[in-house]
Amino acid sequence: MTHRLLNHRTEGPASAPPLLLGPSLGTSSALWDKVAPELSITHRVVRWDLPGHGGSAADLIGAGATVGDLADLVLALADSLGIERFAYAGVSLGGAVGLHLAVHHPERVASLAVVCSSAHFNGAQPWEERAALVRREGLSGLAENANTRWFTSGFTVPELVQDHRDADPAAYAACCDALAAFDLRDRLPGISSPTLLIAGRDDPATPPAHLREIADAVPGAALVEIPGASHLAPAQCPEAVLTALRAHFDGGAKRGMEVRREVLGDAHVDRAQARQNEFTARFQDFISRYAWGEIWTDPTLTRRERSMITLTALVAHGHYDELAMHVRAARRNGLTPQEIGAVLLQTAVYCGVPAANSAFAAAQRVLAEEED
Repeated sequence: MTHRLLNHRTEGPASAPPLLLGPSLGTSSALWDKVAPELSITHRVVRWDLPGHGGSAADLIGAGATVGDLADLVLALADSLGIERFAYAGVSLGGAVGLHLAVHHPERVASLAVVCSSAHFNGAQPWEERAALVRREGLSGLAENANTRWFTSGFTVPELVQDHRDADPAAYAACCDALAAFDLRDRLPGISSPTLLIAGRDDPATPPAHLREIADAVPGAALVEIPGASHLAPAQCPEAVLTALRAHFDGGAKRGMEVRREVLGDAHVDRAQARQNEFTARFQDFISRYAWGEIWTDPTLTRRERSMITLTALVAHGHYDELAMHVRAARRNGLTPQEIGAVLLQTAVYCGVPAANSAFAAAQRVLAEEED
């Protein structure tokens, strides 16, 4: 029985913001192997395979297919997963799918990243010729020179080359038909989703000028060029691609830092940032991104309520230095000294008198400093 949905892989918390990742022609979702696990820390990541590639059925598209047909398959996949609105990043053909979605279904695309792709792929003729070649001779010849099209000299990812070799020729040729017919240059100014373009500086297939053309046309779009990267940048330069995508998609980190400063104060956050080094950088990023960007921004509880919960938890675990910091935060969040005292008094019942005694001492020092 043929599966009517694109083959896909889902990673990350089900409650996290959804992020769909699209592949390049001739590859599978393995293209994102070095990037997706990191993105899944903060997103519900869904990687999908093109028809006839990876685990997707070949007959999901046929000769004369369009990028719009592929976009419809992506929307059907999102619908099946209960995903209404999503962030999207795609490479090459996968990037073209993202552009189509942003133009024709803007209500579905919360944010867009187009990686080593284009609004047109140098006209129909080369793709029509490639489609005819593949239908006639299969993919073995193209797979042999995949490295020169995909990577800089001396670099390879054998798994992706094998994906190319294993792809279904008819479905591959239909994807070539889609690229032959694709040209969205006149629709780019209408894209409203926040858009990032990522170019590989050494990419012969979609050189930086192609990404710059999109960036110049899409209102407010940003462009990042990655030195040393060719066409499959997520496989060749994953850290650079990850950094760019995080900065674009993770509004939570920026908002988290804002909330962290509002609650803890600029002086405390500045000291923490000044102490940050290579060893602690990821931990500090985690705090801003998760604790402050997701938990403290959740509107279910007020900041006053979160302060009371935090004070209790810190007393329970004996973290009195942190407690002093959060007594100051509780005052910023509107708790009176009497309310803070009431919280600490309740901890005497549930956490123990010695713990509450230490907590009252720490809180009293902070409140006395405030009075002074």
